[in-house]
Amino acid sequence: MICRCFNLDFFAVARRVRETAHLMVGVPDYDAYVAHMALNHPDVTPMGRDAFWREREAARFGEGRALRCC
Repeated sequence: MICRCFNLDFFAVARRVRETAHLMVGVPDYDAYVAHMALNHPDVTPMGRDAFWREREAARFGEGRALRCC
């Protein structure tokens, strides 16, 4: 579907809004990670999707750290 007023593809805009929202709340993008690894580190096997999510959550929330009150 194309908005003829601004010559924009609705689905492309929706995809960008979704990506922006995910970045705002800190949701990592596995596909971007795999593309980065293939381009910059072709000799290293990328983590699987489950391992990637566990590693990102541990980095974000600090696995093993005590909760702080302030």
